[in-house]
Amino acid sequence: MNLIIDIGNTATKLAVFQLDNILEVQVVTTKEMIPVVEKILDKYAGIEQGVLSSVAFLEASDVNSLLKLLPLKVLESSLKMPFNNCYDTPHTLGVDRLALMAAAVKHYPRTNVLVIDAGTCITYDFIDAQQNYLGGAISPGVHMRYKSLKTFTSNLPSLEKSIPKQRIGSSTKSSIHSGVIYGIAHEIEGAIEDYQSKYPDLTVILTGGDADFLCKQFKISIFANSIFLLEGLNFLLEFNSN
Repeated sequence: MNLIIDIGNTATKLAVFQLDNILEVQVVTTKEMIPVVEKILDKYAGIEQGVLSSVAFLEASDVNSLLKLLPLKVLESSLKMPFNNCYDTPHTLGVDRLALMAAAVKHYPRTNVLVIDAGTCITYDFIDAQQNYLGGAISPGVHMRYKSLKTFTSNLPSLEKSIPKQRIGSSTKSSIHSGVIYGIAHEIEGAIEDYQSKYPDLTVILTGGDADFLCKQFKISIFANSIFLLEGLNFLLEFNSN
């Protein structure tokens, strides 16, 4: 059994895998992480190893505390990958994007795959059928777009995300919802169309915290998988253990 620790910009996910089957997922704060990990290890005595992925700053003392609890691999670009990393600056590449590409290789081998991760940021990552990771794009996520409108203007309100009832906003609030949500939808659809123009057999995966919220907006074929990153981390752990 494996323990997956994924520290994101807004939350930390802890997942237990038995082979390829996910047994449990918990979302916690970074402060709660170590006590919850201890409880998980008590609950699942069969956990033998783990992997730590972090895109946020993590205190060295926290890493050391985790290493005392179980054998742990820390995900970084120097780890062995099941694909060719063609990124110009691999040392600057977010480890979450590496894990997503690993999941793409595992679930869709020898396939042109575009993975769209709708989290704090929206990332686009592409791997071709020869298992070459070519890169992608990064743009602001849903919450970031709402927050920027409030932060960088004097009169616009702070709003929680909401699916617009109509395309044409008839109030300031409905105009913001329309601009943010339809703007993201058109951005994603446009990106997919650009990739499909070169790779007609493209497979598209939508994942991340806002995946379920956004997927209702698309009329094109997209596979939504909220645990794609966790599956990639588990695959990388096994890939570097065998």
